[in-house]
Amino acid sequence: MNAAIMVAAAEGGEQAAHVELPMDPIWYGLITLAIFLTIGVVTRSWKGISYRH
Repeated sequence: MNAAIMVAAAEGGEQAAHVELPMDPIWYGLITLAIFLTIGVVTRSWKGISYRH
């Protein structure tokens, strides 16, 4: 019984290990860069705001 389970797990594991990405890998980097740039712009926009009040 253990051998049958091991064979079934080995056969099913090969199919489960191969997962397609939903988009090209370059887009993950570009999206991350855009997020960091947006966060940077927002952070820089708050620089010196305490001096106005």
